[in-house]
Amino acid sequence: MAACIEKDRSRMADEVTGIIGAGIIGLALGREITRRRPGTRVVVLEKEDRVAAHQTGHNSGVVHAGIYYRPGSLKAELCARGRALLREYCAERSLPYDECGKIVVAVTGDDVARLDELEARAGVNAVPGLRRLDAAGIKDIEPHAAGLAALYSPHTAITDFTAIARAYADDITAAGGEVRLSFPVDRITPAGAAMEIAAGEETVRVDDLIICAGLQSDLVAGLAGDEPGPRIVPFRGEYMTVTREKADLVRGLIYPVPDPRYPFLGVHFTRRVSGDVEVGPNAVLALAREGYRRSDLSLRDVRGIAGWPGTWRMAGRHWRTGVREMHGSLSTRAYMRAARRYVPEIGPGDVVRSGAGIRAQALDRDGGLVDDFRIHRLGRVTAVRNAPSPGATSSLAIAEHIMDVIDGTKTE
Repeated sequence: MAACIEKDRSRMADEVTGIIGAGIIGLALGREITRRRPGTRVVVLEKEDRVAAHQTGHNSGVVHAGIYYRPGSLKAELCARGRALLREYCAERSLPYDECGKIVVAVTGDDVARLDELEARAGVNAVPGLRRLDAAGIKDIEPHAAGLAALYSPHTAITDFTAIARAYADDITAAGGEVRLSFPVDRITPAGAAMEIAAGEETVRVDDLIICAGLQSDLVAGLAGDEPGPRIVPFRGEYMTVTREKADLVRGLIYPVPDPRYPFLGVHFTRRVSGDVEVGPNAVLALAREGYRRSDLSLRDVRGIAGWPGTWRMAGRHWRTGVREMHGSLSTRAYMRAARRYVPEIGPGDVVRSGAGIRAQALDRDGGLVDDFRIHRLGRVTAVRNAPSPGATSSLAIAEHIMDVIDGTKTE
């Protein structure tokens, strides 16, 4: 028996697992592999010159408590575990983690009805400490907010996901792994029982491959032979920063009741660990997968978006919302009109335009916006095809889940 164990360890020590994408999920997976399979060499390949360059480095820094997610979904399951794991990790590594709390505010009768449904869903998801507020209760938590009713989540937190991603990368290299930057993968080819991953003339040979390519996930998965759908359609989310004079009007996080037709949470007020308060993001169809500015245009990406049947079906259903979002993108006054319903004292003159992020929204052929995490398996290749919010919150739990799938103890 001992000889068999030693042989197993020797085989594992010779194996290489490649991960494409050094965002927070790819790095969490690399870390999990070094913990679960000591001796396996992990190589994370990233096309940019730094980790966390795209979605991880451009989000709002919120650690979600699990209010919104359909009970029984991967989002609901992995957000709950991921939040607990992330809180422990931040404490161990002295990374910022501030449970500033969040209120989800209803300002109309229709909102109140949807808030009732959200409260029931959050109850099934066992969101810790959640309670209902009336109009007076809202003022106790956020004195400058307005609304008819709200849900208060005291354990919703804020953090710095870029710093967390860097810490995961440090864990990988400390365990003998490698994070190779400036490696834009353009070919994945079989090499006997292994695979050869190439970026121009550079190549890396791996035995197993996990694709966590975010905004490029469908294209990179296609290089490995995966199916075309779901297709990534990029949505730019633009932020405003509240001026210092008005930033103290927001203590924590103030969110609207989300529209159940969309996987977006609506424009909200977010306190950052830096002390800044942001308003946003909106959701505007981008003309480039990495189009952080309105002027950014990629003809290749536009052709890919336009050539996917689901794009036109989505547009036919939601064009009015698209027009409204574009108006807000072009006009600060229009952008802030909705936000002022929640904090009336912060108007167009109290904000300045700041950064933007791109959401890698997966879209099915039938035009459906994919809402849950989606993972595909192709032999020794695993492709993470959709991991939007709460992907960063859930990163450590997603890594556990994917390794369980790979090890055969869980199904996708």
